[in-house]
Amino acid sequence: MQAVQTSELTQEIRQMAQEFAAKNIKPHVMEWDEAQKFPIEVFKQLGQLGMMGVLVPEHYGGAGLGYHEYKVVIEEIAKVCGSIGLSVAAHNSLCTNHILTFGNEDQKQNYLPKLASGEHIGAWALTEPNTGSDAGNMKCVATRQGDDWVINGTKCWITHGISADRVVLLARTGPAHTRDNCTAFIIERGMAGFKAGKKENKLGMRASETAEIIFDNCVVADAYRMGEVGEGFKQAMTILDGGRISIAALSLGIAKGAFEAALAYSQQRKQFDKPISSFQGISFKLADMATEIEAADLLIQRACQLKEDHANLTKESAMAKYYASEVAVRTATEAVQIFGGYGYTKDFPVEKFYRDAKLCTIGEGTSEIQKIVIAREILKG
Repeated sequence: MQAVQTSELTQEIRQMAQEFAAKNIKPHVMEWDEAQKFPIEVFKQLGQLGMMGVLVPEHYGGAGLGYHEYKVVIEEIAKVCGSIGLSVAAHNSLCTNHILTFGNEDQKQNYLPKLASGEHIGAWALTEPNTGSDAGNMKCVATRQGDDWVINGTKCWITHGISADRVVLLARTGPAHTRDNCTAFIIERGMAGFKAGKKENKLGMRASETAEIIFDNCVVADAYRMGEVGEGFKQAMTILDGGRISIAALSLGIAKGAFEAALAYSQQRKQFDKPISSFQGISFKLADMATEIEAADLLIQRACQLKEDHANLTKESAMAKYYASEVAVRTATEAVQIFGGYGYTKDFPVEKFYRDAKLCTIGEGTSEIQKIVIAREILKG
């Protein structure tokens, strides 16, 4: 399918991402998936091309590009492997972008160049075992002691939880169930009292590392705090607005990958001496898939433009994430159906798209949470 966004720069970035994915990712997709291998070397290579610091200004060592370019990077990588697309998204839009958006100048100069180059891998830690969207009731607590903070608690479902060199941590610094009770910190690998825990054995996105992280009397100097005390939740909501664009683009890439595989197969596979694409039952599936993908693409581009314009995009990013993620699941499901029995095997790509797609309806806010956000925004009037 042709992309709706056709600016010259965007198309150049798209081609670069396509070529990289075809050469460096595609040959290893199932090997990494089966072994649950997190291929750090690939992210170092992506960093050399600017794709680990897409949104970071050049004076901090990044590519200095915008959200339209960022969208196509995630999309094109996810068309080949959702796992790698997810990790690139989490590194760029969560960890790196949080420091870029809310870090002070010293923090930006200290952390952004190595994150943007891929020398350092970033993680973002909000979710806990008993608090997903209920972030005001976090059990991971940072307690002030003089010029330091002592952190105790556990975070789960953390992308790059084991391999991350730098983690942006959201910890509770006030009473539970109160406003402004969360603060953001930058955590470095090797700090005493900070360690990785269990690695998750997942249905899909298996080459994107997901693990818990544990804080046991981890002492962090106040210099590692980002923004004012109590601003963490507001910061997180801003970051998640952009993060929803990431997951929407990830979803779009998975949907396009599944669609293109199903389209090609339907034109090659013959039954009753005709390609199965000539049967209405199959052609109507392809028509629905193509239409929904185009609609998802437009929603994402609308959110990207609002982000570029520094406008409020809470509703639009939630719409894009909600719709695109559901389209990814529907498209991958229909792709497996079009492949028939072959689609249920690991010898063909749609089986992996099918497994990977589901995470998109869960990560960075479930579809149900997106509908709450959308409803709240439209009811504001």
